Amino acid sequence: MNRPTRRQLIKTLGGVAAALPFLLDPRRARAFDGRARRAIFFYFPDGIPGTSADGDPSEWHCTGNENDFQLGPVLSPLRALKDEVLFFNGLSMGGTDSGSHPGGAVKLLTAADHGNGESIDQYLARTVGGAAPFRHVYLGAMANVNNASGDKHISYPGPGQSISPEDDPVRAFERLFGAGVVVPPAPGSMPAPGSDAPSRPDRRKSVLDVALADLNDLRGKVGPAERARLDIHAESIRELERRIDALAPEREPGGGGGGAGGAGGEPAPTCDAPQLAAGDLNQGLLYAPDRFPQILQLQMDVLVQAMACGLTQVGVIQCSIHTSELIMSRFPGTEMFDAGYDMRSHQASHYGPRHDRGRREYRDYVLQRTWFVSQYAALLDALRRRPEGDGTMLDYSLVFCGSEVSDGNTHLHDDMPFLLAGRGGGRVNPGRLLQYGYERHSNLFIAMARAMGDGLGAFGDNSSGPLAGVLA
Repeated sequence: MNRPTRRQLIKTLGGVAAALPFLLDPRRARAFDGRARRAIFFYFPDGIPGTSADGDPSEWHCTGNENDFQLGPVLSPLRALKDEVLFFNGLSMGGTDSGSHPGGAVKLLTAADHGNGESIDQYLARTVGGAAPFRHVYLGAMANVNNASGDKHISYPGPGQSISPEDDPVRAFERLFGAGVVVPPAPGSMPAPGSDAPSRPDRRKSVLDVALADLNDLRGKVGPAERARLDIHAESIRELERRIDALAPEREPGGGGGGAGGAGGEPAPTCDAPQLAAGDLNQGLLYAPDRFPQILQLQMDVLVQAMACGLTQVGVIQCSIHTSELIMSRFPGTEMFDAGYDMRSHQASHYGPRHDRGRREYRDYVLQRTWFVSQYAALLDALRRRPEGDGTMLDYSLVFCGSEVSDGNTHLHDDMPFLLAGRGGGRVNPGRLLQYGYERHSNLFIAMARAMGDGLGAFGDNSSGPLAGVLA
């Protein structure tokens, strides 16, 4: 008898597991299971209007107490999502290189001085996210401008070794959805009514039939212990068949959501028919300042669709780079727009020692930071509009937001502008303000790992366990 190798057995079972996200309607998934299913890290550059050098109060940080608090003016785009977010006062990245943009960027996700450690996104991708078809998705909006590298990027697979994000949303979409996903033929080549083309449920069941045949073939080649495990998987597949039979023909997984599709009568993107409304965007326009809002929206669309379809559990979205030369006054349709004046992100962050709204740099800096918060809010809303289990994708997610410095003019690394949204499958109770006298942000990352089912005990250079108040 030819016994299959362990590699062959894992390959067959892995093929079934990889197919499941495309076969199950997420609205019929299990109820809250006490575990976050995904983590997203959203970065924006050059800090926030925090406490000024002359002592003007922060326009970012909240005031009040844990359950009765007011958002800072810059956080106003989150008013409608206030109950979905944890707000933090008093988190620190430590004193090393405080006052430095690069020093903050390397510590942001590593929680290690000089970037001498693995970043939390890479850790989660390697551990709880390791079984996903794409264990880590790193997307940028103009994050590789002028061949940026090194400390301009925030994801570290190992000590002192950052990697570059994908700045092209079209190429990111093609890489994620180019294989293993049923994509409708181009218009004009659709099968005619009554043709032999299989329906969507039939296509799903055909995948299961192949999986069952592979399992039955293996069953005759393994011993009793392995055979018992295969029987369990076979029964799971039969249960999937019964559930597919019960689905209404027109119900689609992952309906709604995202900025692509679903508007003006257009069909919403699904896992059978992923979409990216890229318009005329091409590689020659990737670094045109006026295209930045479009590119960022597309990258968020790509990541939300990929996560809705089970392609990845861990993603990073990097908006530009620290000390950013992004000309935000060229964003069409925004309050920042000024055809006759170029105002860059880093330029505006050096607004002076006071919060003087009569000064152009400060006024534009507040508008810029508020705009970045509105993009974070759009990401949260895209997750909230996609049903999952007995709730939404946001209910099962953890979505971190942060920058590399606190106040943009002082560049300090204390009282950092960090947010955490989502309920983590019931592990996090958002809608609160958590305040600390001084607490290292590494503990927040430990709490995120615990919420995803990982038993992380220490992280970065200085940690003491999961951040108090985060985990339910």
